[in-house]
Parts: sequence; structure tokens; C-alpha cells
Amino acid sequence: MAYHFSKSRYCNGVQCPKMLWMKEHFPEEFDDSVMNQAVLQTGNEVGDLAMGLFGDFIEVPFDKENLGAMLTKTQELLDAGTKVVCEASFSYEGCFCSVDILKNCGNNVVELYEVKSSSGVKDVYLDDVSYQYYVLSKLGFTVRKACLVYINTQYVRHGELELDKLFNIKDLTAIAKDRLGEVESKIAELRQYLEQAEEPAMAVGSQCSVPYKCGYFAHCAKGVLKDGERSVFDIHGMEQADKQAFFDQGFITFEDLYKAGVLKGKYLQQVEFEVKDMPPHIDAGEIRGFVKKISFPLYFLDFETFNPAVPLYDGSRPYQQIVFQYSLHYMEKEGGELKHKEFLASPGTDPRRQVAEQLCKDIPLNVCTTAYNRAFEKTQIKELAALYPDLSEHLTNIRDRIEDLMVPFQKRWYYTKEMQGSYSIKNVLPALFPDDPSLNYHNLEGVHNGGEASSAFLTMQKMDKDELKKWRGYLLKYCGLDTFAMVKVWEKLQEAAGLRF
Repeated sequence: MAYHFSKSRYCNGVQCPKMLWMKEHFPEEFDDSVMNQAVLQTGNEVGDLAMGLFGDFIEVPFDKENLGAMLTKTQELLDAGTKVVCEASFSYEGCFCSVDILKNCGNNVVELYEVKSSSGVKDVYLDDVSYQYYVLSKLGFTVRKACLVYINTQYVRHGELELDKLFNIKDLTAIAKDRLGEVESKIAELRQYLEQAEEPAMAVGSQCSVPYKCGYFAHCAKGVLKDGERSVFDIHGMEQADKQAFFDQGFITFEDLYKAGVLKGKYLQQVEFEVKDMPPHIDAGEIRGFVKKISFPLYFLDFETFNPAVPLYDGSRPYQQIVFQYSLHYMEKEGGELKHKEFLASPGTDPRRQVAEQLCKDIPLNVCTTAYNRAFEKTQIKELAALYPDLSEHLTNIRDRIEDLMVPFQKRWYYTKEMQGSYSIKNVLPALFPDDPSLNYHNLEGVHNGGEASSAFLTMQKMDKDELKKWRGYLLKYCGLDTFAMVKVWEKLQEAAGLRF
């Protein structure tokens, strides 16, 4: 059987040949939760925009069912002297590729440009470009340039988009040329690997997550771990290389690691708490000192943001976080009524001025505000203050008085095994309130996390009136739960400090 390759299949094979074998023989085992749809969508949008980088172009229509038609159309365009062809498609001995942007320089001389929505050059991109260089070179083309096109995060938009400034271009021709023999050998090696009738043995390792998380990890790990058993790869915050080193030494499960005594600090704490099923650790003294810094009137603030790869507004950069919503629970005095305010910008317009103005109305000067992971909220407020000098004094006053409810969990003054080594509120909240459905994000409709909130806001401008109303409700409930959860966490910290009964 002749196995065919594409850019993605080749790069998958470089990462792990068993990934390719599984796709060929057991595609149903793939866990598609590893696929980040928002990232894929961003990649498509950036790719479409980059097509105009060199002026007028003609795109070869994608036809999954008839790749031959794409090959034919490409050749017709080249024969006609078309200067820029996007998605130009080629095949050499079962190795197919569509070049994002192909410059036709005449006399079989071309330049190829691979477009990525990334902000930098990754090793896997070198494999991608080298594969395309190999295919075109084998077909007799002189590839004058083989380049990577990626996002320039230093670009600031002013008026119409300037594609030549939005994108960086990295010339990888020398690298691709040097790898010609390597690509040819790898393709032959992968074809031989795919011929195996029985499932190949392949140890779980770094290739399971670098450069991309593999959807077959659960399948491959079955031979190593029992159902539900925790492994070294579940240790929160540890470098992947260090996890792999422990795995290679035979320290695979939490039990293995604990018995061997090879862990220290927070990594040991996570493993020990889970292996020994330990009760919560609460340092009441440290927590009491923290809680006493929080004063009334007291505000609980949470922002929702989106970060488009292509800047939508003047004065914004690629991937800059743009605040479009906030929730604010507050109490004017100790023991007072818990009140709530919220703001959600109108979709399709720059939301930053609206957010800044309303925030200054909703949070008075010289009050205590709390956030969970305050660095995020403080950064957004700082950027708003720089953008709007007339609001700067008030915004800076808010920013300078934000306390961080994350600190007691980050410092491990309050820790339970259910937190699984993480101090994210998405781990802390269910650990503190396991049986409270009102604090369970899974019970929400439509929006359950920040990524979904960002995607929802970006798509709202295309919705009709009824759909828009429904999704506004979803967003408001989600963000409202974020700050209500902070209130409950603060109350739990008061209890731990012996200041609330």
C-alpha cells in the first residue's frame, strides 16, 4: 500500500511516527479535545489575510475530494504566468502540499511562503517549510526562496492595516536546502513504519505533547497506567523535560515518585497529598494577615478579554488583550448587602473607551478592590489609563488598590489535594465548594470559560437580535459567576483565618 503525505502528516510523523500509524489504523481512538478550535480559526483568518501580502493573487479552490483538480488548476495558473498563486498545490510520488503563497518568477523559478498565526519561529515550522521545499525541488522547480510568514507583535495599527508591517518574513531557504536529504529519508522511514500490521510499541514521552498535544495519548498510556492512575505527567507546573526525565528513570506514577523520594517543594506536596489522601493544609496565621489587609468598601472585579491576532482597532497590537466586559460584586460596609454591577460592551465596536468610562463610574476613588490573579486586571487598567489620559488618574487609583485573592493559594497557605497542584480559581473553587451547584461552571449555558467568552463576543456582531440577547445573557452569567466565586473564596479565607463563623 502506498501511503500519502501532506504537510501536516509529515510534521505529525516527525513528532511521533506512531501518531501517523494510529491515524491510519485506529482514527476512532483520537481524542479531538486536544484540537483548539479558536486557534485553528485564527490560523485560517490570518492565512486568508496574508494572501494579499504581495498584491493581487489568485487562489486555488480547496477540493478535499479531488486533489487532482487542485494540481491541474495550479499548473494552469503557472502556465498563464500568474504572479502570485495562493494554495498552489503540488504532488511528488504521493507527497502532496499546498503552498500558502507562491510567487511565480517564471522559467520554473518560484518562491514559497508558509503563513503561520504564531508570533515567532518554531522548530516544527522548519519541518513544514523543508517538506514543501523538497516537493517542489523534486518536481524540477528552482525554489529561490523558502520563507516563513508570521505575526509581528510590535506592529501598532493606525488606520488601514499595513500587511507589510503586520507580518514578519523569515528566510529559511538555506535550512530547507540543507534538509533535502533528511526529508527524503524521513518519508521513506515513515512509509516503512506505516507498513507494520501490528500496533508498534512506543513509550509515552515528550513526543506526546511537543510540539503539539497528541490525541492518542490516552490510548498509548493504557499500557503504562491503570484507569484513573496519576502519572508524572500530571504534576502541575513542572517542566516537560523534567517530567520526561523522571519517566525515563521508571518513576511513572505518583506512588513511584513518592516512594523514591525524588521530589521536593510544591511538587512533593501535590504528590504526597494525593498519595496519602491528606486533609487540607491551612496556615491560619498567614491567611489572617492577608485577610486583614482587605478593607471596606470592598469590590470584587473580573475582566473578560479577547486577543485577536489581527488588530481590529487603532492603537492596538496583534494579540493584545482587549477588555470587553467586567463583573463587579461589592459591599459598602462589613456585614452589608452584597450588590452587583456589570458591563458588557456592544459588539462590533472598540469597547475600551466604554469599559474605561463605566469602570470609573462603578468603582469610587480610594476603595479596596480585589481580583483573582490581579496582575491581569492591573495590566489591562494600566493600558486603559495610558490610552485615555483624561481617565488616567481615576484608573490608576483603582489599579494601585487591588489586592490579589490568589495569594493564599499560590503561597500554599491554603491547600487541598483536590487542587491538584494548581492555584487557578477553576481548580480552587471546586476544591473549596465541591457540592455547590451554584458555583459549578459546568452548569452554565453557552459560556463556561474565558476562551468561550472571547469567541462568543467576537461572533456576536454577526447574530440576529434574538440570538444576540441570548448570548449576552450567557456572557453576563459567566462573568458574574467569576466575581461571585471570588466573594465565596474571600468568605472561605475569613473562616480559615478564624475571622468568620
